[in-house]
Amino acid sequence: MVSPLLRLSGKEIIKIMSDVQNFLDIDLWFCSFSGANAKTHCSHPTRTFDRHIGLLFDKMFENLPGVLPDIKFLANHLDEPRVLTPPRLMQGGDSSGKRQFRVTDLSRRPTWNAITRYCASQQSNESTQTKPTLETFSLPFVTDRSSDIDLCQHPEYSNMHGLLISPTSFSLIEGLVPILSTGSPSTMGDLLFPSPAYIESEFRYDETHDIEWDKKQNNLYWAGSNTGGFSVDEQWRSYHRQRFVTLAQNLGKQQQYYLREKDGIISPSKSSFLNGRLYNVAFTRILQCTPTPCHSQTSYFHLKPWASKDRALSSKLVFDLDGNGISGRYYKLLASHSAPLKQTLFREWHDERLVPWVHYIPVSQSLEEVPELTSTLEPLKEGRARRYKNRLNLNNFPTIYASFIYSRNNSTD
Repeated sequence: MVSPLLRLSGKEIIKIMSDVQNFLDIDLWFCSFSGANAKTHCSHPTRTFDRHIGLLFDKMFENLPGVLPDIKFLANHLDEPRVLTPPRLMQGGDSSGKRQFRVTDLSRRPTWNAITRYCASQQSNESTQTKPTLETFSLPFVTDRSSDIDLCQHPEYSNMHGLLISPTSFSLIEGLVPILSTGSPSTMGDLLFPSPAYIESEFRYDETHDIEWDKKQNNLYWAGSNTGGFSVDEQWRSYHRQRFVTLAQNLGKQQQYYLREKDGIISPSKSSFLNGRLYNVAFTRILQCTPTPCHSQTSYFHLKPWASKDRALSSKLVFDLDGNGISGRYYKLLASHSAPLKQTLFREWHDERLVPWVHYIPVSQSLEEVPELTSTLEPLKEGRARRYKNRLNLNNFPTIYASFIYSRNNSTD
């Protein structure tokens, strides 16, 4: 998204930012960074708390006074992404339209058609690359994260994520507009920067509150609110957080898939069994809904009281997934002695620095592989995991996953 902006002059970009900021109820912060003292000030037409955006930049550049130039930029106040850039502007055409933009409020409405309208153009410009094939045994282990989060390749996602079905807030800006956001789906053009949530005390990792792997509980942990989409009817059943908690609490009584090994051959097996002892997953708060769906969710899910911010560190497996936007607890889980499982549709600024199956375990939107991933905590599966590790055969996902768990169990870092 940065390259099309390089075709514009500094004056043009400042004019675009000024025009966008003056748009009624745009909910953007206009920030100024002073190179002389490495300090940032952000202003908003109606708000006073900038959600620590200024503090984040102050911390990042506190040791660089007098080094960087003065900079002005726009930062998104909302959790949800903002920018959709038409292909003609991405490719440098229609110079008269570079300074134009359109704002559409899609809050509590489906967003899929709007943010995937340029998929045909995007796909035609992508080069095809042959990637190594890994054996997944018919389970949707994530073999290619870029492909997995590509909305254009997955039309089924339109009914699997709250952002795409009915986001709580979604003010779409269509045009060549430089806006910093913490996360963005594959089709959108927000400029990515580290989330200020990662520096907040609630989400900071403190090793004194962590324990070693072999002392952790044999389960998968997640607790939080049902954010991710706004519910006005029964559509909440399709939202990403609700689907995950439904699976972990075995409320849908679905058929689960597990891998079985017989005579050295691994194959998937269907079962109605889900070992509830391997899951400590619950909503602690129900919100973002009108009264009827709020009541329906309160009755449907097994709710638990508010949990300590460090409670997840007591479990071997810790789950992380999107809310209204990116999850602020992700870095804390990555730094811990637990093994993080991550499901997301958002790109973040760190994506090129974090390696799936090395730093974390990627999880598909369908969640179908989660019962198998969690079942490795069972004693018999742990023995099988050691056998996989000893084979050092990294051409299938049970082996890769076993290697990941083995490294956590034997880490000296």
